[in-house]
Amino acid sequence: MKKLRNRFERFCFRHRNVGIPNLMLFLCIGSATVYLFTLFTRQTVLYDVLCFSRYKILQGEVWRLVTYPLTANSGSFVLTMISLVCYYSLGRAMEQLWGTLRFDLYYFSGVVLMDAFCMAFGGAADVTYLNLSLFLGYATLYPDSQFLLLFIIPVKAWIFAVFDLALTAYDVIELAVWGYFPYCLFPLVALLNYFLFFGKDVVNVFPVSWRVNASRLFRKKKSYGPAKTIPFPSAGSYGATVAKPKAVYNHRCTVCGRTDADAPELEFRYCSRCNGYYCYCEEHISNHVHIQ
Repeated sequence: MKKLRNRFERFCFRHRNVGIPNLMLFLCIGSATVYLFTLFTRQTVLYDVLCFSRYKILQGEVWRLVTYPLTANSGSFVLTMISLVCYYSLGRAMEQLWGTLRFDLYYFSGVVLMDAFCMAFGGAADVTYLNLSLFLGYATLYPDSQFLLLFIIPVKAWIFAVFDLALTAYDVIELAVWGYFPYCLFPLVALLNYFLFFGKDVVNVFPVSWRVNASRLFRKKKSYGPAKTIPFPSAGSYGATVAKPKAVYNHRCTVCGRTDADAPELEFRYCSRCNGYYCYCEEHISNHVHIQ
């Protein structure tokens, strides 16, 4: 799996300019057009033509499989416009880092996954969670970037990402409790492209301190066996005889081996008849075999 992922990343890097450049710009402009048309005309004709409908897709209106991302709106005019600008900024930042091809595959893979799920199990596909995957991807790539909550309070991207993941998990559990199975899995399917493209890098959305503490918590402790006792020379309880360092001497008798450090009362002489430089104590200077 790791080799396949590396090959995919290399392929996307070599062909990074292939695809639809500024994809999010076209999507946001299209969404704004549909929203404004619906808002000012008080008619949902354009929305009804583009939205996802399993029944009408089976009747031949296959364009709905790729046009429903243009029907995204957040209710009020101001909130919708702010959301579209935000999604464009997030998508543009990811496209500049990844390249056109990889970003396009990231977005369209989410569309295809939602299409397959809704065509198989029913339900209406929307881009709420797909746009959330854009935010999660941005927060994973730039976890320390800041957003202004209420245009005043700076909050880091990873905090918003963790909060959104918690809300998504809550939605899944709530739908499952109310018996909306398997449609309760739709939020996970909509975010599946995020997990597929990031793999184990999804942990980057969490702070480094959290990851370090988690690794310490789940790290398997090594067994080193019983502790070894190392006797030191100063430990008298082991009964070891510590050898005293030898004293430094200047003269040493060649016969008996005594030195001026061992017996300072002795006098030492060097024999002139021995062939070499040999020293003797006063007892052996006249009583030794000359070395030739």
